[in-house]
Order: sequence, then structure tokens, then C-alpha cells
Amino acid sequence: MSEPRPQVMVVDDKENMLKLFSRILGEAYEVTPAADGTRALALLASREFDVVVTDIQMPGADGFAVLREVKRRAPDTEVVLVTAFASIPKAVEAMREGAYDYLSKPFDPDEVALVVARALERRRQRREAAGLPARLAAAPDFHGLRGTSAPMRQLHALLAQVAARDLTVLLTGETGTGKELAARAVHAESARAARPFVAVNCGALPAELVESELFGHAKGAFTGATAAKAGLFEEAHGGTLFLDEMGDLPLPVQVKLNRALQEKEVRRVGTTAPVKVDVRVVAATHRDLQAEVAAGRFREDLYYRLNVVTVRLPALRERREDIPLLAMHFLARAGRPELEGFTPEALRALTGAAWPGNVRQLENAVARAAAVAAGPRIQREDLPPELDSGPSAARSASASVGASESLARLPYREAVDSARDSVSRDYLAALMQEFGGNVTHAAERAGMERESLHRLLKRYGVRSDDFKRAE
Repeated sequence: MSEPRPQVMVVDDKENMLKLFSRILGEAYEVTPAADGTRALALLASREFDVVVTDIQMPGADGFAVLREVKRRAPDTEVVLVTAFASIPKAVEAMREGAYDYLSKPFDPDEVALVVARALERRRQRREAAGLPARLAAAPDFHGLRGTSAPMRQLHALLAQVAARDLTVLLTGETGTGKELAARAVHAESARAARPFVAVNCGALPAELVESELFGHAKGAFTGATAAKAGLFEEAHGGTLFLDEMGDLPLPVQVKLNRALQEKEVRRVGTTAPVKVDVRVVAATHRDLQAEVAAGRFREDLYYRLNVVTVRLPALRERREDIPLLAMHFLARAGRPELEGFTPEALRALTGAAWPGNVRQLENAVARAAAVAAGPRIQREDLPPELDSGPSAARSASASVGASESLARLPYREAVDSARDSVSRDYLAALMQEFGGNVTHAAERAGMERESLHRLLKRYGVRSDDFKRAE
């Protein structure tokens, strides 16, 4: 069963304008004409529309009356004003009262279609933003690994399956994807859940102390060893030992670690007496261990001993549909209960960002935004200024491939919108570069009115002043 088409009401006292709008929009939307503002008000009393396109100057109830009634009855419905060039100040005033955008006569049919499409997207984003608290409450929380996307559902199922078997697990993935949470999930889902979970970042241990930390030491084994000390393997006895950043271990320690995993026993530094340990090891790394083996920096025998079951954690850009829920989760932890959520523009920026630091970077970005937000919702300008707003032609080839793979995971309409935004932003930047920030000359090249180009520049965050050439 096909989805119902979006509902658009067009209000104008001129029959030829109603017919023109119906021709432009009728193929994609269910268009309801209203011959004047009074008729529009009557329709609004009985129906809800997704978008209302209304002329400003009409006898009886004018466009302002229609706008106010729409916002009173259905605040999420977007309103687009149509006005003659001389009345643009009135349209700007209407935008302050809640209108989404305006079209100045004469207008281009493609511009009409674009503005209405963007208004519908804005409505969708508003509803998404408003529904985030309820979605967050209903979303499953798999031991802190949040997300309802297909990659995350697959990850949850795989971790639960792996946890049931007492095997060594190797977690791979980029920095910030949540490998420690995944390790804790494996422990919590296993028969060892009631026993200790011990985590250590191998890359943070001084090289001269790694062996002692992992395996323990005898009294007097080295300067400062005033008493015998059990290592992390012994602390984790019966439970799970999480070795994070395995790729950073020195080669001599790798040899002893391989033996400990094979023999299920350790020898404290300064003694030859073996200590039996019953430990499940979950290891993690952001490095390509096969490449490290080829380069001689990681032992091949240890790699194969760790690589019994490998689980890859998806990068955040591979599961963009989880970003709004994650952002809302991090906002709830930010200590600002008066903040209700995010504006559609902020969510759009978050969802479109590159996130090289993955979930950890997102958490930090939301914490920063919550600290500076004036409320009640986080605005786009509250987000870190360096936040990347989406794909760019200047990125490397590998990043472009990653962006294409991310697009393929989106619904068709969202993918097309994302690609169109990227192309529009790049085109506008190139246009401003070509004409040194001169909007008048750039509008002539683009074949549109100067005011239309100004609106597009504002919409896509391209500042003409950034391209002005020094005199």
C-alpha cells in the first residue's frame, strides 16, 4: 500500500495562479486550491495540511490572516508566502511570525518545487525533533550500545551470540565507536557476568610497566616493588579481561601474552612460579592488525590466537539514523533538564556531519552545545563551529566512498535531499568564488533573481563576504 501524498493548500484570488501552482505541484502532492483567504480559513477549520502556499495581497482575509490561523491550529504546518517584489518587506515580516519562506513574483517553477520540498522536509524534521524523547524512551538499550539502525541491530544480535560461547573476541572499528561498551556487553550476556570485568588500555601503560600490570610482580622484582602484587589477569580470574588498544603492546609483552592465553597461566615478574587463571579475553584495536603483522609490529601467532571471533563496530557515519536518538541521550546526561531537545536545523547539522571521532565526538559536541545553549532547544549555532555539515568535494577519495556508502543506507528521498544539499552548497561556494562574493553578478550567471540567490546562500550557510576579494 502506497503512502498518502503530502497535502498542500494553495491560496490565491487569481484563478490562473491556482492553475499554475496545481501544474507545478500536482504530480508530487495532493493540491487543494482556495480561491481566497476566507475560503482557506474555512478549510483549515476542518483539515490539516502539510504545507500552505498563500498569496499575501488578497481581498478579505489576507496572507497574514491565513498564516496566523495555520500557526494557531497546526503549528507544525509550514507556510510559504507569495508576494510581488515590492512587498518583500512584508514577506520578511511574515517569516518573523513563523512563515517558512517566501516566493517573489515572477518565480521559477523549479524554485517553487524546491521551496515546497524543503518546507515538507522542515515539517518532517520538526516532528522528528518533537518525537525524540518518546523514541528514546522506547528504544532498546543493549548494555549502553544504543541504536535502532540495521547495523546496530545486527551488532546487538552478534554480541549476544558470541557472549554465549566462552571464546576470545577481537573487537575492531574506528576510535570512538564504543568498543569498551561492546566488551562489557559480551561480559554481561555471558555466564561470567557475576564475576569481575577488568578493563585496561594497553596504549596508556608505560612500556616498562606493561608486563607488571598484566601479570603482576614479586616483592623486590624491580626498584619500587616493595610488595608482591597480583596482575590484571589474576584480578579478572573467573571473569573477563578487556585489553583495549592491543596494537600498542610491545613485542616482548606480546610473546608472554600469547603464552598466557595458550597455557591459561601467568608468571609474575621476578618469579618462575606459574599462577593458573581462568579468564575470558576480549581484545580491541582501531589498528589493522593484519597490516601490523605484515610490518613486523605485531606477532602473527598472537593475532591468530586473538582472532577467534572478530566483531567490527560500525562507524557513526554508517548509521546516521541513530544520531538523533544518541544526541537526545547525551543531552539527557548533560545536566540541563530545562533543555527540551534540538531544533530541526541542529538535528540536520548533527545528522549530516562527518564524525571522524564517532560516538565519542558526538557526545562531546552535545555536551558543549548544552553548556552554551540559552534554551529551550539547542540551536545550530550552539554546536561546535568546526562541525562538518556534510559531504564536500574537497574530501579525499576514500572519504567520498564512505559518504556514498552512507547515502546508500538512507531512504531514497533522504538520500536525494542529502546529495542535493551537498551539490547546492558546493555550487554556491564555487559561484561566490568565481565572482568574488558579488551577489548581483553571481545571480545573473545563475539565472535567478538577486533576492532568490540571497535566500539560497543563507539556507546553505554560504557567506558571500567570505569570498570578497581585497581591493
